[in-house]
Amino acid sequence: MDELQSLLHGFAIALTWQNLMLMFLGIVLGVLIGVLPGLGGANGIAILLPLTFTMSPTSAIILLSCIYWGALFGGAITSILFNIPGEPWSVATTFDGHPMARQGRAGEALTAAFTGSFIGAFFAVVMITFLAPMVAQFALRFGPPEYFAVYLLAFCSFVGMGKGSPWKTIAAMMLGFALAAVGMDTVTGQLRMTFGSTELMRGFDFLVAVIGLFGIGEILLTMEEGLEFKGRSAKINARVVWETWKQLPRFWATSIRGVLIGCWMGVTPGGATPASFMSYGVARQVSKNGHNFGKGEMEGVVAPEVAAHAAGTSALLPMLALGIPGSPTAAVLLGGLLIWGLQPGPLLFVEQKDFVWGLIASMYLGNIVGLIVVLTTVPLFAAILRIPFSIIAPVIIVVCAIGAYTVNNAMLDVWLMMLFGVAGYVFKKLDYPMAPMVLALVLGDRAEDSFRQAMLMSQGSLSILWQNWLVGSISALAIALLLWPFLAPLRARFKARPGPA
Repeated sequence: MDELQSLLHGFAIALTWQNLMLMFLGIVLGVLIGVLPGLGGANGIAILLPLTFTMSPTSAIILLSCIYWGALFGGAITSILFNIPGEPWSVATTFDGHPMARQGRAGEALTAAFTGSFIGAFFAVVMITFLAPMVAQFALRFGPPEYFAVYLLAFCSFVGMGKGSPWKTIAAMMLGFALAAVGMDTVTGQLRMTFGSTELMRGFDFLVAVIGLFGIGEILLTMEEGLEFKGRSAKINARVVWETWKQLPRFWATSIRGVLIGCWMGVTPGGATPASFMSYGVARQVSKNGHNFGKGEMEGVVAPEVAAHAAGTSALLPMLALGIPGSPTAAVLLGGLLIWGLQPGPLLFVEQKDFVWGLIASMYLGNIVGLIVVLTTVPLFAAILRIPFSIIAPVIIVVCAIGAYTVNNAMLDVWLMMLFGVAGYVFKKLDYPMAPMVLALVLGDRAEDSFRQAMLMSQGSLSILWQNWLVGSISALAIALLLWPFLAPLRARFKARPGPA
């Protein structure tokens, strides 16, 4: 029970009026950062990091971590209302969140997303509190082969668990891999598919593609359907929050799966983005309402939000316990720790108890404060849908263009955003899934680096992907998921065969 005593001591440190004010300030700033496409939690924390140099390390980490929670909450708002993911991990939330908004259920979708986020983050903090040493040792077992196996599992889960044509899923994924390969080879330094353009040396940024595919593509579709937001007649009031909460207990199994997937992907560290995609895919496959996913199913909002927040929160564990950041935002926070004179690692829990347990206590408090702030503003956010499309559409396009431009401060990204917007429109008209392409674009580089490092370790032998039980089990599960849709017709034919007379 040493952990409980330390946690109570942490609450005593965090519950000062200065730290509580910093929590509210961090949550509000984080929500604004999450709403703006292209800025992102990592960039927002990096911009505001110099403001914390004069603070105590505990107050500084409380402010920055609450910005992180706020950005995690805020990413869902534009995803649901406008089909524009404010953060990469919010892409999966658009699949069912935006259809709910178009059906006039924006308040339900936002409430489900925020509450799911709270549940995921809460259980991840509990894991950090009680299992930090054990989980940190488990994370040390992950090397390049294990990382590649995790990425392979994420890719194959889309093929195996998709409801549509597996060939269309594979085709979209291959296009994503091709786009991810553009730019400089991180291993050899060679240029690939830049065609002499210096601006293409940095490759295609994920956020530019997502803003175009989902944001601009959605506007083009809305223009085709008559320049009207179908969700503008939404009836929004405070009772919506309570009515939605009464429905959420039905999704307890989805929430547990989301927490497990999120904590695993956060600690390993796969990241919040693949965790949200994987949780959504598993929920769609397992749920009895899986055929309604993509049409406005509340379970399809809860699944990715729980996993994304569990992953985003648990990513702080390897940063604190081992000094290994589990996400880009954790990497920025790690830089802050070093600037404040703290050395992350196992000794941090011994030498800086006030800091570590003050931070963990602030995670509990910041999560509660974040839920209160975003839930009280649900009617305000949902009321945006009542604004006529002819007014809101130009605003969305300007915000998208600013978001795309700020990624690299390059006009080329704005043109690429428009190009991806047309591609998103064509994808929807031809019924090709965009999520596999987005996932391949996000993880393609990392998967390639891990695979090449693994091949260097094994001198080119693929047997390294089965060298121990951990990587072997993940690789075997990935192959099984990849082959699953192709084996299904054989299973159906075998069942249809008449038995012996």
